[in-house]
Amino acid sequence: MPFLPTLSTFFIVLSAVLVAIGWVLISKGKKKAHKKTMLSAAVSALLFFIIYSSRTIFVGNTSFGGPDDIKIYYTLFLIFHIILATSGAVFGIVTITLAFKRKIAKHRKIGPITSIIWFFTAITGVMVYCLLYIIYHGGETTSMLKAILGF
Repeated sequence: MPFLPTLSTFFIVLSAVLVAIGWVLISKGKKKAHKKTMLSAAVSALLFFIIYSSRTIFVGNTSFGGPDDIKIYYTLFLIFHIILATSGAVFGIVTITLAFKRKIAKHRKIGPITSIIWFFTAITGVMVYCLLYIIYHGGETTSMLKAILGF
C-alpha cells in the first residue's frame, strides 16, 4: 500500500468518524465534547488536505490503472467525488465559522447537511483509493511541478 495515499485516506475516514461521534454527542446535549470532537474532525480533514495537496504538487496524482473500458466511469465517479469534497469543505468552513460566531441557529440548520455531504465525501474517497491502489494497480504518476515546469 502506498504510504501517503493510505495516510491521507486514513485522515479523511477519521474525520468522518469524528463527525459521526460529534453528531451523537450534540444529540445528547454534550456541547463541550461536541465542540472538541468536531474541531478534531476539522483538524483531521485539514491534515488530509495538507497531505493530499503536498503529494499532488511534489509527487503527483496517480492515474487510473484499470481497464480502459471502465476508465470513463472512474473519471465520472472521480469528478462526482471532487465536487462532493469541494462542497463539503466549503460547507465545513461555513459551519465551523457559524459555530465560532455563536450563530447557533444557523449552525444547527447547516450542520446536518454538512455532515451528510462529508460522509459521502469520505465514502467516495475510500472508493477512489480502492480503485486506484487496491482493486487495480495505479497508473503513471507525474508531479504538478514536473508537468508545468518540465523538470
